[in-house]
Amino acid sequence: MKTVLMVAEKPSLAQSIAKILSRGSMSSHKGLNGTCSVHEYTGTFAGQPVRFKMTSVCGHIMTLDFLGKYNKWDKVDPAELFSQAPTEKKEANPKLNMVKFLQVEGKGCDYIVLWLDCDKEGENICFEVLDAVLPFMNPAHGNEKTVFRARFSSITDTDICAAMARLGEPDRNEALSVDARQELDLRIGCAFTRFQTKYFQGKYGNLDSSLISFGPCQTPTLGFCVERHDKIQSFKPETYWVLQAKVNADKDRSLLLDWDRVRVFDREIAQMFLNMTKTEKEAQVEATSKKEKAKQRPLALNTVEMLRVASSSLGMGPQHAMQTAERLYTQGYISYPRTETTHYPENFDLKGPLRQQANHPYWADTVKQLLSEGINRPRKGHDAGDHPPITPMRSATEAELGFTEIMPWQSVPLEESLPTCQRGDSFAVGEMKMLEKQTSPPDYLTEAELITLMEKHGIGTDASIPVHINNICQRNYVVVESSRRLRPTNLGIVLVHGYYRIDAELVLPTIRSAVEKQLNLIAHGKADYRQVLGHTLDIFKRKFHYFVDSISGMDELMEVSFSPLAATGKPLSRCGKCHRFMKYVQAKPSRLHCSHCDETYTLPQNGTIKLYKELRCPLDDFELVLWSSGSRGKSYPLCPYCSNHPPFRDMKKGMGCNECTHPTCQHSLGLLGIGQCVECDSGVLVLDPTSGPKWKVACNKCNVVAHCFENAHRVRVSADTCSACEAALLGVDFNKTKSPLPGDQTQYTGCVFCDPVFQELVELKHAASCHPMHRCGPGGRQGRGRGRGRRPAGKPGARRPKDKMSALAAYFV
Repeated sequence: MKTVLMVAEKPSLAQSIAKILSRGSMSSHKGLNGTCSVHEYTGTFAGQPVRFKMTSVCGHIMTLDFLGKYNKWDKVDPAELFSQAPTEKKEANPKLNMVKFLQVEGKGCDYIVLWLDCDKEGENICFEVLDAVLPFMNPAHGNEKTVFRARFSSITDTDICAAMARLGEPDRNEALSVDARQELDLRIGCAFTRFQTKYFQGKYGNLDSSLISFGPCQTPTLGFCVERHDKIQSFKPETYWVLQAKVNADKDRSLLLDWDRVRVFDREIAQMFLNMTKTEKEAQVEATSKKEKAKQRPLALNTVEMLRVASSSLGMGPQHAMQTAERLYTQGYISYPRTETTHYPENFDLKGPLRQQANHPYWADTVKQLLSEGINRPRKGHDAGDHPPITPMRSATEAELGFTEIMPWQSVPLEESLPTCQRGDSFAVGEMKMLEKQTSPPDYLTEAELITLMEKHGIGTDASIPVHINNICQRNYVVVESSRRLRPTNLGIVLVHGYYRIDAELVLPTIRSAVEKQLNLIAHGKADYRQVLGHTLDIFKRKFHYFVDSISGMDELMEVSFSPLAATGKPLSRCGKCHRFMKYVQAKPSRLHCSHCDETYTLPQNGTIKLYKELRCPLDDFELVLWSSGSRGKSYPLCPYCSNHPPFRDMKKGMGCNECTHPTCQHSLGLLGIGQCVECDSGVLVLDPTSGPKWKVACNKCNVVAHCFENAHRVRVSADTCSACEAALLGVDFNKTKSPLPGDQTQYTGCVFCDPVFQELVELKHAASCHPMHRCGPGGRQGRGRGRGRRPAGKPGARRPKDKMSALAAYFV
C-alpha cells in the first residue's frame, strides 16, 4: 500500500484537517521533535487504497541569514552586506529539529499533499517542505505526479473535502517573491541598522533603545507618525468668534440654534452681528426641510479593515488582533484571516455561514428572519484574487451579526428631536451671546489611521502591517497612548528628521511602494526574481553610501536631543587599563563607558548590574560586576573586558564568568562548574557563590535554576567527582539548628544528582524536565548512566585533570 504524506502549517490545523478527512477514525502519535503530531488513517488517493500520514510544521522551517563572519558586526563593513556577503537558509528554530522530523516522516512516502496556508508565505513554506522531504521519498515512476497543493479558505468539512477533491500545484513564483522580500529586508535592514546603531550608541548614552534599526517598511511607517507630530507642533491656533442663540420651544424646553455663517475671525464683525440681533425678541422660521439619513452596508471584511476595527472599537493592537484572528481560524470559527478581498464571489454560499448561527442564544431570531425572508447580495467590493472575505464559519459566544444591531459604532448617531414647525412660526429668543474660541491642532495618529495610510501607500502586506507597527513600538520610536494613539518619542522624531535631511526617500513611502509592486510582478510571473533583486539592492547600496557620507546631518540633530556618552550614567567599576571609574549607562542598551580611554563595554540586558565585591579579573585587572535577573532567577559575575573581548578560543562575546574556561580563577566555570545541565545538552550547572543563604545552582546556557541548601552557611565545589555520574561533589556547611544531618553533624560532601541526602534539598525551577536521578523520588537510583552529570572540562570532550597545572596544560595543548 502506498503512503501519502500531508503537511499543514500548524499542529492544530493538521489535527483538524485529519479529523475531517478521516471522519474521526485516525490514530495519532507525537513525532520525533515532540511538538508536531502525526495522524494516520487509510483511504483512497488517485483511485487506489493508500495510507495517509497527516502532520505539520510550525510556520517557516528556514530563515535567511548571512554566512560566518558576516554575522559579526565588528568584523565586516556594513556596505559589504549589499552584494558581497553570501547568505544561506538556516533552520528557523533548531530546537524543533523540523528538517530531520520531515525527513523521517517523508522517508518511504510516495506522494505529498501540501496543506500550507494559501498565501505567499504559505507557498514559500511549501517549497521549504519539499526541499526537506523530496530526497527521502520513493522515486516517481515515469512522469507520475507526486507533489500536490491543497487550496482552502476555512477549516470546515465542505471546504476541506472540496480542496482534497481539486488538488493543484504549489506556485513557484509566489514563493520567489517571498524569497526576494526576505533577502531585500535582510541586506538593506542589516546594513543601515548596524551602521547607525554602532555610530550613535558609541556617542550618546540616553537613546534608550537597544537597537537603532532601519527597515524598508518600518521606517516609512514611523515617518507617518512623525509627520502628524510635526503638523501638531507647527500648528498655530487662531482665535475666532461665533454667535449662539437660544430660543424657547415651549415652557420646559429650549433649543440652541447654529449660526448659518458658522464663524468669523474678526471680533469687530462678530460684535456688529451681535448688536444687530441682541435686541430682537422673536425668531421667525424662514423655511423647513426634512432629510433622511441612511448608511451604506459595509463592504465584506478583509484583513486591513479587521485590524482597523479591532484597534478603534475593541482597543486591540494590530499584532494582538492578528494573533487572535489566526487562533479563531485554526479553531474553525472564522475563514482565513489574511485576505485583501472585500467582494464575495457570485457562487459563494452566503446562507451556509448564516445557518451556523441559527441556534445562537443572542441573535438566532434575527438569523432565522434573514433566512426566511431572503438576504440581499453584499455590496460589490474589490476582488484581489486571493481568499474570500473573512467570514464567521461556526457559532460562537461572541460573533458578528448583520450590521448596526451588533456594530453600534457604525450606526447613524441619534440627533436631538426638533419640535414640529412650519414657515412663519415664531419662537421667543431667550438668550443671544458671542463666544470666543480657538482652532485646534489635529490629534496624533491612531493605529486605525496608521493602518489606513499604510494600505493607501502600499507599505507592507495585510500580514506584515501588524509586525511593522509592533516594531516601531518595541524599538521605542513611538509609544501607544489612550485611544490607541501613537506619539513619537524623541528618538523616533530625530531619526525621521535626520532621514529627511540626508535622503527623504529613505522615509517616504514612494520607494517601498515601488518595490512592493515589483515583488507582486515576481509573484505573477511578470518580472525576473534576480533582476528585481539586483536592481533594488543597487539603488539602496548607493543610498547607503550617501547616508554614511552625510551622517553628520543626522548627528547634529542627535546632539541637540541626547547627552554624550561621557556625560551619562553613574560611576560603578574601575577600568583595568587606566584604573579610573567607568560609568554605568542604564538606558538601553546598558553598558559601561570609560571616558578616559574612550572605550565602551556592552553588558547583558534585561537585568540589574552592580559591583561584585571590588574583585578583579586575573587576566586584565578590570573590576568584576554582577548581573542578576532577580532573587528567584539567575545571577553571575562577569568581567566587562573579557565579555567584550573573549580571552579563550572556546568563549564567545557576551559570556560571563560562569562560561569562562580560565583554569585557576575562583569565579570561572572550571572551579564552580558541577555537571551537565539537566535539561539542555550544551549547558553546565554552575554554583552561584553570591546566592547564599538561599543557594542556587544555574545552567550557564538555558533557564534552569536549582534552589538548594537554604540557610546553609557555606557551599563550595569540591575537586573530587562522583564515582557514579562524574559530576563535581558539593561540600556544604549547614546551620546547626536546621541541619538535615543526623546527630550534631553540620558538614556533608556529596553529589547533588546522586546523593539521597542532597536530593531532598534541591528544588528545580524553570525546567521542563529534571535529572533522571530526581524523577524517581528521594533515594531513587534508576536511569543513572556514565557521564549523565559529568563535570565540564576546560577543553570540550576532555576529562578535567585534578591537578591545576595539568588543567592549564590540557587547555592550551
